[in-house]
Amino acid sequence: LKIWDIQRIIKLDTEDVEGIAIKSIRESEIKEIVEKMAIIIPVKNEKIHLLEGVLRAIPYRCPVIVVSNSSRDSQDIFKTEVDVISHFHNLTGHPLYVIHQKDPSLVAAFREVEYPHILDGNALRDGKAEGMLIGTIIAKALGVSYIGFIDADNYIPGAVNEYVKDYAACFSLAKSPYCMVRIHWRHKPKIMEERLYFKKWGRVSEITNKYINALLSSLTRFETEIVKTGNAGEHAMSMKLAEIMPFSTGYSVEPYHYIYLLEEFSGDGEGKYPEASTEGVEIYQIETLNPHLHEEKGEEHVHGMLVDSLSTIYHSRIANDELREKIVEELGEIPEKRDVLPPIKDVDARKFLEILENTSETFLRFEKKVEEHEEV
Repeated sequence: LKIWDIQRIIKLDTEDVEGIAIKSIRESEIKEIVEKMAIIIPVKNEKIHLLEGVLRAIPYRCPVIVVSNSSRDSQDIFKTEVDVISHFHNLTGHPLYVIHQKDPSLVAAFREVEYPHILDGNALRDGKAEGMLIGTIIAKALGVSYIGFIDADNYIPGAVNEYVKDYAACFSLAKSPYCMVRIHWRHKPKIMEERLYFKKWGRVSEITNKYINALLSSLTRFETEIVKTGNAGEHAMSMKLAEIMPFSTGYSVEPYHYIYLLEEFSGDGEGKYPEASTEGVEIYQIETLNPHLHEEKGEEHVHGMLVDSLSTIYHSRIANDELREKIVEELGEIPEKRDVLPPIKDVDARKFLEILENTSETFLRFEKKVEEHEEV
């Protein structure tokens, strides 16, 4: 496992400029990777104009998969989302795929491909990780080489466009086919004393990073602060890595990536995936030029994120007692262990997609021409 320190952008658009510490990446290289990438957007009752801004910002040839868990009751927010997506496609021709997370056909599809772990009886479980996993299987069926995740509550569309290009830039640097890119926001603006304050770290991120670094330090016996993206909601993976990556539930999905990769690939043994062990796994962290401004979710959300994030470290088999004691002291409680959804490597993604196409009430695919989109 190789974790790279923060990559910094000197210039977004440039000609060939080389130096000891500088790497130029041509626009054609970025475009080539973007065309092999799908962007997955999990959404739940977000402001509709924010989702629309995110869609508008994603580069044209990059297919988008929207997995919605929005309300379908008296106020059918999902219908509004579909209307916006349909109109957007009619105007642009951008390829998009949409499904609702509570679609009954998903239950049948997961049973058919022998992946019951995401089910709760006769229903599919709620949760962001579950939505991300659905999107990943659809992306696998589409045959893309890379997937990227972007949250739907971003107020700055220009930042979204940069995220996709940052993903592509780091993938172009990777030596291993098993690679991940994690976004480090340059600033996260807050309103303080009626003025914008450009804060460097989010409250949860700062604490999560500290404890992941403490875990890494205990393994290497050298103190480190290398990890700066423990809670990176904006992140991307090669499909080869995504196929062997478990998804931890609740708010723990992003920090669990680090914990799992440390558990699986930081030792001397071959582990469960010999090819990945031989090739090595790379994690790139890249700092954006754009600040990140998103919807505030309140103190309960922040506390839930912190507890779930530190839970992944507390319950890790490579954490020592001293680190666990510090986490309990930080939280004032022993964090509950979150469920983990196993990797999708053996899931027949094409069969999964075929079932959705034939039986789903909400699955929509909008492709090159508006008359080609189908509602099934």
